[in-house]
Amino acid sequence: MNYETISIIRPAAGEDAISKISERTAEIIGAAGGEILAVDKWGLKKLAYPIQKEENGYFVYTVFKGNGAGLDEMERIFRIDDNVLKYMTIRLDDSFALPEKKDAEDSTEQEEVEE
Repeated sequence: MNYETISIIRPAAGEDAISKISERTAEIIGAAGGEILAVDKWGLKKLAYPIQKEENGYFVYTVFKGNGAGLDEMERIFRIDDNVLKYMTIRLDDSFALPEKKDAEDSTEQEEVEE
């Protein structure tokens, strides 16, 4: 089954902690027989409402193939990690295809048209 997870990490955690959380997620999914398909670090964003007194959060988007055991363990680790403010996992259709990343040139053209 394919899943996507969006996790919000405490901004004070720093880049090292964010990388460790991503690496640990990949290890857990891999150990349960799954595989990471994509990881996209969206960066620091303002939250719509405070979560645990934090106004900002670092967003990480992860798409992976896996099973229930890997998913349960990943979410268990997220629940006990103080650096993870919130997370949400959604099961995707089997027909899900990863969106292709735009080149820097494409996004520049888009911005010029919009202005």
